[in-house]
Amino acid sequence: MADLFVSKVSPLTSAAETPIASLRTIPAAEPLSIDRVVHAAEARLTGSLSTISLALAYLDFAWHLANSPGRQIQLACRAFELFEQLTKSEQWINPSPQDWRFDDPAWNDYPFNVIAQSFLLTEEWWREATTGPAGVAKSHSDVVAFAMRQILDMCSPSNYPWLNPEVLRATVGQAGFNFVKGTCNFVEDVVGAAIGGKQNDGHFIVGKNMAVTPGKVVFQNELIELIQYEPATTTVRPEPVLIVPAWIMKYYILDLSPENSLIRHLVSQGFTVFCISWRNPDAGMRDVSIDDYRRHGVMTALDAIRAICGNAKVHACGYCLGGTILAIAAATMARDRDDQLATVTLLAAQTDFSEPGELQLFTDESQLALLDDVMWRQGYLDSTQMAGAFQLLRSNDLIWSRIIKSYMLGKREQPSDLMAWNADATRMPYRMHSEYLHQMFLHNDLAEGRYIAGSESIALQDIHVPIFAVSTETDHVAPWRSVYKIHLLNSGDITFILTSGGHNAGIVSEPGHPGRYFRAMNRPPKGSYLSPDEWEARAAKQGGSWWLAWVDWLKGHSGAELSPPPLGAPEAGYPILEAAPGSYVREH
Repeated sequence: MADLFVSKVSPLTSAAETPIASLRTIPAAEPLSIDRVVHAAEARLTGSLSTISLALAYLDFAWHLANSPGRQIQLACRAFELFEQLTKSEQWINPSPQDWRFDDPAWNDYPFNVIAQSFLLTEEWWREATTGPAGVAKSHSDVVAFAMRQILDMCSPSNYPWLNPEVLRATVGQAGFNFVKGTCNFVEDVVGAAIGGKQNDGHFIVGKNMAVTPGKVVFQNELIELIQYEPATTTVRPEPVLIVPAWIMKYYILDLSPENSLIRHLVSQGFTVFCISWRNPDAGMRDVSIDDYRRHGVMTALDAIRAICGNAKVHACGYCLGGTILAIAAATMARDRDDQLATVTLLAAQTDFSEPGELQLFTDESQLALLDDVMWRQGYLDSTQMAGAFQLLRSNDLIWSRIIKSYMLGKREQPSDLMAWNADATRMPYRMHSEYLHQMFLHNDLAEGRYIAGSESIALQDIHVPIFAVSTETDHVAPWRSVYKIHLLNSGDITFILTSGGHNAGIVSEPGHPGRYFRAMNRPPKGSYLSPDEWEARAAKQGGSWWLAWVDWLKGHSGAELSPPPLGAPEAGYPILEAAPGSYVREH
């Protein structure tokens, strides 16, 4: 890969030369290779889920329940109460607002209304039952509740053609042809999966109608390409914007179609924008570490920006995992008295992982040991393995609704740029992902002051530039209350945004998008802390896109406009290499 490296910076160091971020990443006794091979083979049968973790959780729950006769009587009484409620239609319950399964009006007609209510009341009973008797470890209770929810979702009457009035109506109306089309859709999906997954449906193509904001690749090493976008205004703010996307996703989620491209919006507002495009790792990058992503990703990009834009301060913006590495880089820079940053923006990015939502169910010691063995065998975590975990978090939307729509109703979702991007998945290097899961999710080292960067510890409290943090209401990857914990880790100037939508759609929230709204509030330096619930109650809801609020905030922390900088700096070792979106984004 050395021939792909174009700069004055040395290629990525080997694992032996790169200081590890924490001694916790290397276990006291390295597992035997034969054990790793066996565990990796087991993972293929279990979907990379630890059966030991599940068994321990169920044993803890069942044993405590068996030893709690009072709780058993309580649950039995509750079952009778719910059965009695089923016989009284005036006491029937409504599905949650996020539950689409019984939206069709036919579910209000007999006998489908009784079928739906029977299921919803059963769901209610299990929700109460899986809270567990006193003494059950919360993590075990959460695992049992999650597993039972998956079983119930699978057993929903909406999933069975003979119980779903919408499917029955389509079958009668189309003389069964909906199942013919559904079978064709199923065969198409199976064939697509067999040949490595469908990367794009042909409607949206990178470089043609996605990721088309004009720009140039001005730097490339073995880990990143740095794109500098062409100015769209005669003058620009002196502080350039550096976007650090997550390497769990392709960068162009922030540069989708022209009408919903955040990068194009920033350029149109008079900012010089740089964006990192990460390489899609393969087995040859198995030993790349988190610190490599910081040094050869974020810091190398900042070096290039300094050479191109002079000594201008930088508005740094990180999304998801890119936001976490940006926070690490910003804290390291503060420790080292590097004042290149003007502001830090974190988009759906966690810095405290003590309450990361349901992803925590996949990050206990047993689960991570199994995942380590899978990644050790492959050299990376495959995108399909990551996708499986995320789909389970929202199985109604991401699994069962698609089965009903595609295979029973014979319909295909209308293609969109966001769907095309979502299909263009990436991998994660073995060492980096293992460090990330152990240091962040399992031990929460960054928030608790144990994280080591460049051989010394760092603290987010040392970041003294203004912070703009964005979270989304229905985020299952970075729950907003978890993102909100940045208020506990830094006492500086923090503007916090809570916007409608989820982890992706909430960030891609262009002006004019119907139904969008957000809440915003600034906490000044040394300001009083508000709990998440208090903050939500005080922050007024505003209609529209948070993009506009962010641009205003950036302008408020920027200097007077001046002439745009040149594209690249050949004399400093940063020539124009090719047109955006570059070559790394096309790697599969």
